Amino acid sequence: MKSIRLKTNIPGPQSVALSKREAAAVPRGVAQLTSIYVQRTEGACIEDVDGNTFLDLAGGIGCLNVGHRDARVTEALHAQVDRFLHTCFMVTPYESYVSLAEKLNRLAPGASPKKTILLNTGAEAVENAVKIARAYTRRPAVICFEDGFHGRTQLALSLTSKTHPYKAGFEPFVSDIYRVPYAYCYRCSYNLTYPSCGVHCATRLEDTFKRVVAAESVAAIIAEPVLGEGGFINPPPEWLGIIRDICDRHGIVLIADEVQTGFGRTGSFFACEHYGVEPDLILSAKSLGGGLPIAAVTGKAHLMDYTAPGALGGTFGGNPLSCEAALAAIASIEENQLNERAILLGDQFRRRAKEWQKQTAIVGDVRGIGAMQALEIVKAGNSRQPDAEATKQITRYCYENGVILVTAGTYSNVIRLLMPLVITNEQMDEALDVIESALSCVQGTLPVKIATPAAIA
Repeated sequence: MKSIRLKTNIPGPQSVALSKREAAAVPRGVAQLTSIYVQRTEGACIEDVDGNTFLDLAGGIGCLNVGHRDARVTEALHAQVDRFLHTCFMVTPYESYVSLAEKLNRLAPGASPKKTILLNTGAEAVENAVKIARAYTRRPAVICFEDGFHGRTQLALSLTSKTHPYKAGFEPFVSDIYRVPYAYCYRCSYNLTYPSCGVHCATRLEDTFKRVVAAESVAAIIAEPVLGEGGFINPPPEWLGIIRDICDRHGIVLIADEVQTGFGRTGSFFACEHYGVEPDLILSAKSLGGGLPIAAVTGKAHLMDYTAPGALGGTFGGNPLSCEAALAAIASIEENQLNERAILLGDQFRRRAKEWQKQTAIVGDVRGIGAMQALEIVKAGNSRQPDAEATKQITRYCYENGVILVTAGTYSNVIRLLMPLVITNEQMDEALDVIESALSCVQGTLPVKIATPAAIA
């Protein structure tokens, strides 16, 4: 039985009515990719207020690796609600915070002893990691990467690369931030080709220390092991290891931003495991909470203990509901073998996507690791020229035909997959059929199809 069931035009009348209310009540800066208002969810499916059911390949932008309303998560939440909601861990602590910290310390890659602070959002984790690195090294500068995304608070936004819509108009930004090219092989900043390039984008950091900022002034290098918002760009396998070696040579703290890559998305708990690298600090959020807001900085114990008592914290950091949800989500990942499932889902997608790349001139690149997969959409003619408009048409076609997608990339021309890892093979094929149809319609002379009740019937 098909999971996609559409009863109205998309968006339906109740969603349209809610959109009008939203326009009057919510600032336009809080924009949506769709006008689908949610009524209930289950697994990999979303039902809207008009009774239409969609397959969700967005996962709340990567927050639902264990699926919507995972049974373990919801059970843990109901039990915690009956005990207490909030006390502030810094005033009257509770066991679930400690248990989650212990779990994250065990899961973090590498043999070094670890400690963890719990926070609310990925951006908050970024800010605290930089604080810890600066305090430990007594240095001011931070190096980040082009096309990287680290959040929307002011320091995190300073580290974020993309200007529109994120940064424009919010200047001035935090000082002592320096940006260098990422390992974006499809669009190499140095016009080189891997592997003959010798991973120049990584080794060139030594030149950066001579021309841009002195190594002895750099507190931290922050990197996503796989770029998220920047376009699901997975670097060559040796890239992160070279960055690690450079950090070691110069006493620089390596921060791995695993907010989007963590908790099964790439086929392991953390993407840096694929590269055999132990970061000094590793950042978690999104799918850590199984749908609830929580974040963490997990790091080598001697770094984490360097700050004075009271220097780290926050009123709601490690909220007891979110801690219980996170413990349950991790248990579900382990018991349901979702790391292994991510690899299979990635293979299922790539088999279809590689055929699309051969048959469809607008699919410029297929890339990813595990279930963190993407299509880069370009103008026909093998020019590699980004095509943001075609990307927008594809995603519109998909949600109007029952599949919710999100885009990415500095040029807004990447379609990324963030489906819950509990999606079935049949549901995945159903969603891929819709994407394939969208690609055919957008590349061809046919107009983009819009689903109607008659067409569905």
